[in-house]
Amino acid sequence: MAKDKVVLAYSGGLDTTVIIPWLKENYDYDVIAVCIDLGQGDDWAAIKSRALKTGASACYVVDARKEYIEEYCWAALKANAVYEDEYLLGTSTARPLIGKILVEYARQEKAVAICHGATGKGNDQVRFELAIKAFAPDIKVIAAWRDPKWDMDSREAEIAYLEKRGLEVPMKHDQSYSRDENIWHLSHEGLELEKTENEPNYKHMLKNTVVPEEAPDAGEYVQIDFEKGIPVALNGKKMDGLELVTELNKIGGRNGIGLVDICENRCVGMKSRGVYETPGGAILYFAHRMM
Repeated sequence: MAKDKVVLAYSGGLDTTVIIPWLKENYDYDVIAVCIDLGQGDDWAAIKSRALKTGASACYVVDARKEYIEEYCWAALKANAVYEDEYLLGTSTARPLIGKILVEYARQEKAVAICHGATGKGNDQVRFELAIKAFAPDIKVIAAWRDPKWDMDSREAEIAYLEKRGLEVPMKHDQSYSRDENIWHLSHEGLELEKTENEPNYKHMLKNTVVPEEAPDAGEYVQIDFEKGIPVALNGKKMDGLELVTELNKIGGRNGIGLVDICENRCVGMKSRGVYETPGGAILYFAHRMM
């Protein structure tokens, strides 16, 4: 008899890699991994291979970059949507799209459940579950980190879990920032940022942006054309949303634009400190406000 299926939001990182064998052992499901490309720059072939080697029955990679920019980021831009004066919603805007795609694949695979790897302390658990329930109230949601059967409380425990089963570990015991990246932004949390008195170690941290003091002294001018509140051209060249944001990320990044260090309020009642790189988005928000 065929087993029931679960669709897993799979990133290729430690948490979601551990969840594949955990779901099989604790729920006896066939695991369908779904990877959603929002511009993270990941090696999707390697990630797909890892999912299958770890026990997934199938793994899909979905290119949602253009849809993300044009259906989600543009909506936020038109509304001048900013959280607590500085955060340009780079993670928040991506989660409803991820939820929608997970539901589409759950329907395609006739899955009985959708699983995510968001922790019980952050906003992502709420974002994912509200999105999934909005699109598919009949599908069960498994929040692994809140599940009574989940008994791992650290990266070390997750690594030990995989090693005990002879499975590939996507990261070792070294420390790194907790990051979320897409074409719109890159966030960094953890390490020295856990203490508010510490300055960020920008030289160790930043990937897409230079600090302003390392940017060129001479200014760089850009022209952005808008139609009905949506950017459609850069420096006189018509571009789709993905191409335009990609180019503005390069321009803003080399000029030290869009770098913020904030302590924000989470919907679960906690505060969280993060450093965000949103070079292209910061330029677009400024230009849009000036209209």
